[in-house]
Amino acid sequence: MEMDPARFDALVDEALDAIPEELAAQVHNLVVLVEDWPPPDVPQDTLGLYDGVAITERNDMWGGGLPDRVFVYRRPLLAMCESEEELVDEVRITVVHEIAHHFGISDERLHELGWA
Repeated sequence: MEMDPARFDALVDEALDAIPEELAAQVHNLVVLVEDWPPPDVPQDTLGLYDGVAITERNDMWGGGLPDRVFVYRRPLLAMCESEEELVDEVRITVVHEIAHHFGISDERLHELGWA
């Protein structure tokens, strides 16, 4: 499947806008970035990645600094989807999945909840 990068970015924005305000208000020092591909040391079919320190692992010694990052990988998502409707769902799932890691939710738990 192909899609203009600006339209893909808009899908990510829509997924972020759909996160309930009560939850979004708890997200601090986090940026969401769209990249074409994962880095070479990451499997190339990876859809998204959280890079940071989960809120549940922070303590009084945590000084913040650079923001945590969520990466959404455009090309793997486009490759796995056959329609824009399917892509919208997969982008939403990927965004929620990676932001959940910011809250310390494990991959196992996300699978149980249907967000994997």
